[in-house]
Amino acid sequence: TIEYQIPQSSFVTIKVYDMLGQAVADLYSGNAQAGTYTLNWDGKDNSGNAVSSGSYIYKMTAGDFVQSKKMTFLK
Repeated sequence: TIEYQIPQSSFVTIKVYDMLGQAVADLYSGNAQAGTYTLNWDGKDNSGNAVSSGSYIYKMTAGDFVQSKKMTFLK
């Protein structure tokens, strides 16, 4: 589960990367209003294949704001 806040309406993208920096999954891409949101990642990549347990990084971009955080995925 990924919880994030957007201070003002903007175009938002949230992507998951493996520890090598390769894109694994695109979780959200679109316009969003200001507020707090929650996303649930089912542990699948963009092709629908299950990923292995381990550390991943998710990156959120909202307008000029960019934030990356590390997360651990467990099956």
